This record gives sequence, structure tokens and C-alpha cells, in this order.
Amino acid sequence: MAPSLTPIRSHHVAVIGAGAAGLVAARELRREGHSVVVFERQKQVGGTWIYTDHTEPDPLSVDPTRSVVHSSVYGSLRTNLPRECMGYRDFPFVVRSGVSKSRDQRRFPSHGEVLAYLQDFAKEFAIEEMVRFETAVLKVAPAVEEGTGKWRIESTEKEKKELRDEIYDAVVVCNGHYIEPRLAEIPGISSWPGKEMHSHNYRIPEPFKDQVVVLIGNSASADDISRDIARVAKEVHVACRSNAADTFIKRSGYSNLWMHSMIECVHQDGSLLFQNGKTISVDVIMHCTGYKYHFPFLETNGNVTVDDNRVGPLYKDVFPPEFAPWLSFVGIPWKVVPFPMFELQSKWIAGVLSGRIPLPSKEDMMIEIKTLYSTLEAAGIAKRYTHQMGITQFEYNNWLASQCGCPETEEWRKEMYFKTGARKRAHPETYRDEWEDHNLVSQAYQDFSLYP
Repeated sequence: MAPSLTPIRSHHVAVIGAGAAGLVAARELRREGHSVVVFERQKQVGGTWIYTDHTEPDPLSVDPTRSVVHSSVYGSLRTNLPRECMGYRDFPFVVRSGVSKSRDQRRFPSHGEVLAYLQDFAKEFAIEEMVRFETAVLKVAPAVEEGTGKWRIESTEKEKKELRDEIYDAVVVCNGHYIEPRLAEIPGISSWPGKEMHSHNYRIPEPFKDQVVVLIGNSASADDISRDIARVAKEVHVACRSNAADTFIKRSGYSNLWMHSMIECVHQDGSLLFQNGKTISVDVIMHCTGYKYHFPFLETNGNVTVDDNRVGPLYKDVFPPEFAPWLSFVGIPWKVVPFPMFELQSKWIAGVLSGRIPLPSKEDMMIEIKTLYSTLEAAGIAKRYTHQMGITQFEYNNWLASQCGCPETEEWRKEMYFKTGARKRAHPETYRDEWEDHNLVSQAYQDFSLYP
């Protein structure tokens, strides 16, 4: 659909969060002519990529009164995607000339290099001047008395005691979803004497020296952390719901790392039984089981809910029809190449808010959402996988690009994503440091040379 020729309208827009999603949302909104205020509770940009060795006092992060740590990055974390395909489309994630030699120049760099890239982005586009740092958003709600579409935001700055109460035309929620842990259900856990924790509170392997550790999960964090801990632990066992019930495999290259089926139950004597029939005595169970979408500040009178990790109803994972276009979300989909998707979602939101890009009617958006839900249900896909994309992300990105009048996802970027995934499955130990897609890297750098 080509962008409409309607005169462009400028709005006063609040962006919640100055991580990778909030930074590019702020840039695109300002490019489109909107005035923008970004609310960020930390003292710098970067969101979840800001590493801290602090962890939460509650190792499972379930106590609602706990002091929350807004990062889940562990010390050894490196990206599981190559930098070329990770970056925003018009600000490539390359090794920049003139930057410090101390920067991580690897293709699959450390978390510190990703943070430095986001800081470079914020500096390049003068985004920090729009950000209110160390400011917590307490409430985002429709401002009924102000007429249709307006939003009231209550916030408080760290050093000031008074509440700030403001009205905005629109709100873009970019608060991330790697803070509020999901936990596996384990029969018998209430009387099990060992230590339980979530990977949100994992930083370094040393505290697990000579211990027997069981990790639950099948995603990147379980994969990375199990190998990290195996260097110092007595034994490491990884339990996964998607593994067959009789799974019992020793990881090649390790004398102390095993893959299992899911946990059957745990006992008061500290032992743990897997579905494959193996019983072991365990010191620590670590949940590498992902996170919940969490919007504690958002009050919508039940018009936007989180139900078994389905945020809804959302049209194209962005707009709740009841409040469109005045409320939107960036970064809800997962199992994606995040930064380029955030960029396209942000371009779409900015163009819709200015009136340049039309949205379907509220009724038509709801019909499409209900059709999606029915399709997922018919396919036996649980609600919690509503926002999982994987292979469908490129079709989604290309749809967004068509709305915004920008080019589709580059072929090299798609191919690099798929080849990396295949290499990761075949060579999990070495895929970050050995690769064969040099032709794709060359294509990427040809494209990058087009940007000033």
C-alpha cells in the first residue's frame, strides 16, 4: 500500500524506554516531524544491553516488592547473530573507523560492543536530548477529560519526590520483555531443599564451582550458560520440555554436561528425577525459561491484556485497535532479528501517527486479529507462542516495509540469518568464530557503502 498524500500532522509523543526499540522509535518519530519525550529509568541508553554485576535479592525474581534489576545480560554473553545482519538498516553495525581499539571487533561480539553500538546510534542521531534519564513511569492511562486519543503519563525522577503529571497525544511502549521471569512448574518443588534461581540473575560461573546444576530450557541462554558453568561445575544437566521423554545425551566435548528430557519431580532429600528415569542429587536448579510481557504502568481498563504471554488484542503486533493509533508497541515479536524489525515498526507507527499511512478500521483490525487467533488455535499453537516469529519475520518485515514505502529486507540479511541458525545447530561450540558465508558479508558491505 503506498503512503497516502494526506497532509502530515505533528503530535506530542511519549516513548517508554531508551533501549534498542525506544531509541529507533524516537528517531523515526522525530524524522516524521513529531515532538518526542523518551522516559528511561536507567541513567544511560541501552536497555537490556547495559551489563551490571548486580542481581536481584530474590534469585527467582518473583517477589513483587524486590528491587528490580533491568538487565539479564551475563558476563560471557556474545551475540548469536552476526553483527552485519543485527544492525539497524541505515546505521550498519560495523567496526567504525576512529573508534577505540578496545572495542570488540568480532563478527559475533560481546554484549559490551552491542551497548557501544547503541550509544553510537544515540549520539549520531542526537537522541539523548529527547531522553529523561532516571525517570520511572508510574502510570500510562487514557486522559478521558482531554477528549479522544490523549494519554496521561505520571512519572517521577530519581532525585525528585514530586509526581509529574503530563498529557501526550500518543504513547509508544518500548519497555522490553527480559525482566519479569517465567518459571517452570516442578512437582515437589515446595519441599525441595536446594537453591532455585532464574537465569535473569546469572552473571558468572564461579559461584557454581564443584556443584551439580540443572538448567531448564532450550533457548540461547540455557545453551550458553550450561557451557559456561560446565567449566567449573561438578556436573551440569539440561532439562528441556521439547526433548523426547527418553532423552539422555552427553554433550560432545564435555565430560560433565548432559541433555535430558523434562524433570518429572523433585524430592525432600535433594534428589531430582527426570522423565527419562535418571535420578541425581542436585545443588541448584536454574530456570532458563524466558520472560513475561509486563506493563505494570499501563492502565487500559482491560482493553489490552497479557494472557499466557499473549499481548492482545494487537493488530500486526503493534496497535491495539481500541486505542489505535494513539497507543502502540515496538518489540513484541520474538525469535527475530530485533533491531531492523524495531526500525520498520517505528517507521510504520510514525507514518500512521502523522496521517501519511492509513490504518484499517477498528472493526477490520479486530477481524484480522481474531482470524490469527483462530488459525493458531486450529494449528494447536499455545497462546504463549502468539508472538513467536522465526521464519515468518521476513514476510512481516516486508509487509511493514511496503506500508512505509521502503525497500524489503535484503536477501543477504535473510540468508545470513538462516545460515547462522544452521551453523549454530551443527557447530554450537564454534559457529561464532568459524563461518563460510564470506560472500554474504561482501554483499552486506557493498550495501553499507551506500550509507554516508
